[in-house]
Amino acid sequence: MNVIDNSSLAKSYEIKNASLFDFDNEFYRDVVRGLSQPVKQLPCKYFYDERGSILFTEICNTDEYYITRTELALLDNILPEVAQAIGGNATIIEYGSGEGRKIRDLLAALHTPKAYVPIDISREILLKSTGELKRRFPRINIYPVVADYSEDIHLPPQILRDLNNRRVVFFPGSTISNFTPTEAQSFLNRLKKLLQPRDGLLIGVDLLKSPDILHRAYNDKKGVTAEFNLNILRRINDELRGDFDPGLFEHYAYFNPVQSRVEMHLVSLADQQVHIGDQSFHFRQGETIHTENSYKYSVDGFSQLAQTCGLQQENAWVDARNLFSIQYFTRR
Repeated sequence: MNVIDNSSLAKSYEIKNASLFDFDNEFYRDVVRGLSQPVKQLPCKYFYDERGSILFTEICNTDEYYITRTELALLDNILPEVAQAIGGNATIIEYGSGEGRKIRDLLAALHTPKAYVPIDISREILLKSTGELKRRFPRINIYPVVADYSEDIHLPPQILRDLNNRRVVFFPGSTISNFTPTEAQSFLNRLKKLLQPRDGLLIGVDLLKSPDILHRAYNDKKGVTAEFNLNILRRINDELRGDFDPGLFEHYAYFNPVQSRVEMHLVSLADQQVHIGDQSFHFRQGETIHTENSYKYSVDGFSQLAQTCGLQQENAWVDARNLFSIQYFTRR
């Protein structure tokens, strides 16, 4: 089979965008590093450019994707208990705040919340959601932080100065599932640095369930998840002088019972050569790019993992169908 080479497209793109590209770019370095591995991979955090964020919102509205609507319904039912557990005058720190749908209900339920710190990698989404929240909650101090929450987070000085203020990290959506168990431990240990003893963590955790439910959730009939997965190739083309042909890759997602995770891949449909900046990568037909993991836990299993990081489970709420959990921990 002939190898497909898109070098002419790459050269054209290079000339047009020569002044826009910086090789000392974290996105570029991560992509080159990932595609240079024996099993090619791309960090899932790069799904979320503006189009990726829009597509993820569409995924949350598909019939098959149960996570968002289940978590929203569960949170709505337990808000009085959550508010009691958190208490008054708390500062809420939200990792991956996005559009801010869930935080609105939480802030409204809390007793005189003192401050809110939304943290998101997308500046555009963060500024938009922050503006809406300021209009809705004018008495709450809001300090947006543009950052990658998979790395160390530096809180605003206004928060750091108030040592008597109780902090609660809010991490909904089961984004913790995207980390391997070892990565999740490292993440929770970094998160714990923001908390003082008895400060809290309110976190959404997706649960183990029927593989059929999981398969349908990550392979919706409308193909929105497929488009979301393929969008990372378009983003590489747009921002890193790539010449991926998305039509030569196909979305593939399945549940791996041994690893207890859903895996998302992009499968090469042909032998082909792809260029990114000054780098070139060969793909065999059938070779995949591993783009995302989504680990599934039992309630006890996640509690045990969190305990290894010095976090004590205070409560865990589960929906009636045992699809999803919201768990509350305090730092020991």
